[in-house]
Amino acid sequence: MVKIRMKRMGRRHSPFYRINAMDTRSPRDGRVLEELGYYNPMEPDESKQIVLKADRIKHWLSKGAQTSETVGNMLKKHGIVSA
Repeated sequence: MVKIRMKRMGRRHSPFYRINAMDTRSPRDGRVLEELGYYNPMEPDESKQIVLKADRIKHWLSKGAQTSETVGNMLKKHGIVSA
């Protein structure tokens, strides 16, 4: 099963997350099927904090991929997925 979830990058006290399509059996920082965007919580400009590839996310969701709770909330906030 494919899941859309975040992969932690960056260094200590400076987190950076990539939003990826991953196999559910792989670990958090494991093998990625496709990179779908990123989230940088340290960015002061809120419009640049989250970058998403909406068309690719919709593609994976149409193929049956599930989202993690956090990523699902982000997608709802940005209007990619309806409530």
